Parts: sequence; C-alpha cells; structure tokens
Amino acid sequence: MNNIGIILLAAGESKRMGSPKQLLDIDGKSLLRRTAEVALATDCYPVVMVIGANKAQIAPEIIDLPLTVIDNPMWHEGMSSSVKMGLAGLYMTYKDVDAVIMLVCDQPYLSVSLLERMIDVYRTKKPPIVACKYGEEVGVPALFDRKLFEELLTLSGDKGAKPIVMNHLDEAYLVTFEAGSVDLDTPEDYEAFQKG
Repeated sequence: MNNIGIILLAAGESKRMGSPKQLLDIDGKSLLRRTAEVALATDCYPVVMVIGANKAQIAPEIIDLPLTVIDNPMWHEGMSSSVKMGLAGLYMTYKDVDAVIMLVCDQPYLSVSLLERMIDVYRTKKPPIVACKYGEEVGVPALFDRKLFEELLTLSGDKGAKPIVMNHLDEAYLVTFEAGSVDLDTPEDYEAFQKG
C-alpha cells in the first residue's frame, strides 16, 4: 500500500479577510482545526501543517493535534514558499512517502470522503496527479506522486502548486468537487457561506 502524506497550507496573511481566516468559526470549530481534523481522519501520514502569518493566534488551535507543525518565516513570499517548507517538513517527519496531498484551509466543504476518493484513485490508477475539478477550475485538494516533488520545489510566487497541475493536466486524474469553488477569502464569502 502506498504511503501518502498531507501538507496543509495555512501560512497566509488573510489580507482580504481582514483577520485570520484560519480562525473563522465553522460549526463551533475554527476552519483551521476542522481542516486538520479532516486530514487526520484519513490513513495519511504524516500530516504537516505550515503556518506563518498570525502564528501566535493560530498555533493554539492545533497544539493538541498529532501534526508536524512547520513555521514558514517566508510566508510573505507566497504560497510556493509554504509548499517547499511543507515538503521539507514531510521529509523530516517520514522519508518514505509515495505521494502528498496539498490542502488549503479555506475550503469549508472539504471532507474525509473526498480525500479518500482521491487516495483510492491514486492507489488503483497510479496517475502522477489527482486534482479536484469545480466548474471550469482545476485545483486543490491535489495529490502529487513523489516523482513530482522535485518539480514542486521549483515553484515561486503565490500560485501554489497549480502550475504543476496545469503542466501535467493530460496525465492528471480529476475528481469532481463542486463545493471546492467555495473558499473563504473575504468577509462577504464568509457571510454568504453562513447563509448557506
């Protein structure tokens, strides 16, 4: 059986939200904790969380969870720096990882069943990438086979791992996640989400 790790990217400043979106309340839990608990409910190991901006406020939310928490002091350089820090944290925790799932913490409809579907696709079909499709968009959560780790380490800027997905789209397996289009970036997004 393939060993799959998870990197949860949570280092962003939440500039458009005006306060740390990682701490938004979703059914009595912070968005950050909820996402971490979804990741931990899978059979993936290790689960690495990358924090950075607002870390003093955010860290207490997950202090009691069995995560590898990595502080990214370069968070202001964009999501690519967190991807690299997450891969380093993954490698420091457990070297024998066959693939990694990249998660962000602003998708409130992320579920264990979605991640399990992605894992099942990877284990049975062996594509180099399993990404999510919502509407015309392709994005996270996204699973990357270890043969793409080196390419992930070449990322720069704030695009995250999407350029790698797009470079290999013809080889990628896409899993439908219509609710993936809901991400909480602004107070208006959060208000609309709360209204359902």
